[in-house]
Amino acid sequence: MKETLSYALATPYAVAKNRAGGILSRLLSRTDLELVGASMIAADEAFAKKYAGALRGRLPSAEAELLAGYAEQSLPSPAGQPRCGMLLLFRGESPCAKLREACGEISGLLAGSRGMPDGTVRGAYGEFAEEPGRASHFEPAVLTPGSQAEADEDLLMMAAFLGGRELMAPGSPGAERTLAIIKPDNWEPRSSRPGAVMDMLARPGLRIAGAKMHGFSPAQAMEFYAPVKAALREKLSGAFGRRAAGVLEREFGFAPGEDASRALAETFGAECAAREFDRLVGFMSGRSPAGASERELGMPGGAKCMILVYEGEGAVAKIRAALGPTNPADAPPGTVRGEFGASVMINAAHASDSAESYLREGEILRIGENPLSGIVLESLGAGPAAGRD
Repeated sequence: MKETLSYALATPYAVAKNRAGGILSRLLSRTDLELVGASMIAADEAFAKKYAGALRGRLPSAEAELLAGYAEQSLPSPAGQPRCGMLLLFRGESPCAKLREACGEISGLLAGSRGMPDGTVRGAYGEFAEEPGRASHFEPAVLTPGSQAEADEDLLMMAAFLGGRELMAPGSPGAERTLAIIKPDNWEPRSSRPGAVMDMLARPGLRIAGAKMHGFSPAQAMEFYAPVKAALREKLSGAFGRRAAGVLEREFGFAPGEDASRALAETFGAECAAREFDRLVGFMSGRSPAGASERELGMPGGAKCMILVYEGEGAVAKIRAALGPTNPADAPPGTVRGEFGASVMINAAHASDSAESYLREGEILRIGENPLSGIVLESLGAGPAAGRD
């Protein structure tokens, strides 16, 4: 069966309540679909009205009007209060049916808890209340199409809206921003871990200002981790040199002298440190730079990452605290690396270590650009995958 695209749109209310990670966890764990795109989407009134118009007529009239009215009222940001939903793009066989089952039917939400299957997104995060003499409260948590034709229509609308826009939420004056990367070890094998990591990063109460899926090229990973290269040489070359000296001592029965030990650190030790850097680049990009052609160095190697930008007071320190120390062995329980890290390299997530690092890393990763629109247009045969990393 042909693989196609569909989407789940976590509502601005769900994102503001830091439920995006839980939503993603459920969608990843309850389907076999691949997450291929993500973007924050700050709808304006024109887009919300157009989207609401598409929703009308798709469901029984009462449900359709409820959803359409919700879209018109709740998707746009109030004046001076930037508010975003999170658009998640999935690829696979029958994605609309699978996402709809994982999200739960609107009819089940309106019927109350008994009408929602356990584990669905709306069962966990959807809200509906209607009392005599009081206005009803309706929060679907996520919006997703019911058929492929509906998905195609909506995705073209969203691609047109997002195309060419700065894909970062409008910033709050004076608010600090930082960057986090959910690393490749969270995506293979498929699991709920990416959502769980996002959920843990949400604990400090920061606002998500940007999101996108990303594939590093080896060249981009080498530039991104350039500050690490010198640190690895300084930290590891001596250690590898001493290990080499120990091997020689066991083999020949005497310890190398001071000059020989220094030479081992400067040559063999430095080469081992360089290989560790190549391993890091290969892990993040999916392709080792060693022996790669110039063309291969510039192409994504197949490893998947999710880039998130957080905003708020003390954002850099708060996200780094949520991650825990670089070495998972030193990370306390309840931190991302303490729960999910396996080694200094395979440690679940990265975060900027300063405001200056955020600016440098954001420029390398072009965080204001997003390939999502291009993926949609290419899949639907509506144009080239412009903007793809």
